Amino acid sequence: MARIDKIQVEEKEILWADRKRILGMPISFTRYSMDDERLYVKTGLLRTELNEILLYRILDVKSTQTLWQRIFGVGTLTLFSVDQSCPQLQLKNIKKPEKLHRYLSDFIEKTRQSKGVAGREIVGMAGVGLHHSDDGDVDSVPEDAQHEQDADVDAGADELR
Repeated sequence: MARIDKIQVEEKEILWADRKRILGMPISFTRYSMDDERLYVKTGLLRTELNEILLYRILDVKSTQTLWQRIFGVGTLTLFSVDQSCPQLQLKNIKKPEKLHRYLSDFIEKTRQSKGVAGREIVGMAGVGLHHSDDGDVDSVPEDAQHEQDADVDAGADELR
């Protein structure tokens, strides 16, 4: 069994980092960072929590600024993703939200292209299990398609026997 202290993890270069700001000052215990594959959110002082999201799984980025945020030069970015544990992630009270919005959007698109993931594939993953069928069942497969699918599965099972 491998010991945890013997496992070597490659440290990646941090491309962006910031903290949640209070009155424009970085005095909170919420830290944001991003490398070339993931966005991390670490919260807490005594009990810390680390959440990460793969960049290519982010569907959309939205930036908002209230009047008070504009006065203090901060804003909030909301990231919509297909991540099961965190479908919506907010980066609250960060500096230069519009600049980060543009940077993230471009970087996410480049990451998707480098991994060969098309936007329609991502959207398809987001809708899995959300569509309802017209036949009144909960399986979201129309009855005629279900019979064809069952026949195909039975034929495949017979070939394996």
